[in-house]
Amino acid sequence: MRICGVELKGAEAIICLLDYDNGAYSVADCRQRSFSVSQSQTTQAIRDFQFSFAKLIEDYKIEAVVITERMQKGKFAGSATSFKLEATLQLLDLPVNMLSTTEIKEMIKRNPLDVGINDLGLKKFQQAAFSVAYAQQNREIYGVPAEDERN
Repeated sequence: MRICGVELKGAEAIICLLDYDNGAYSVADCRQRSFSVSQSQTTQAIRDFQFSFAKLIEDYKIEAVVITERMQKGKFAGSATSFKLEATLQLLDLPVNMLSTTEIKEMIKRNPLDVGINDLGLKKFQQAAFSVAYAQQNREIYGVPAEDERN
């Protein structure tokens, strides 16, 4: 199964493609590491973002997208543009899931990774996108832990 992990920061979507096949994980090579939207107030810029992302999904045969959830209020709240980008991704014709940072940390704690981010051929800025994809792959493989198991 190929999952695209997405971290939305400002007007940028940072991505990482993660495969799971025959009990092994692999990071897929991708022509793009991030997508930027320069003028998020224009309809055409958002449509271009959605078209580019949909083309990437089609070209790389991505089966699901998972996005790191952002806070809607407070000091660490996501930007308006990041929520626009999230909405465009949710309208794509494939499963789109959201994972909170707490859920991501729990899944990684249950199934720690044996290699470093540099060993995978990723850039440091892709770490959050990789982590959300890895956590989602683990949810797909092992299932979601019951509420009482989390504490």
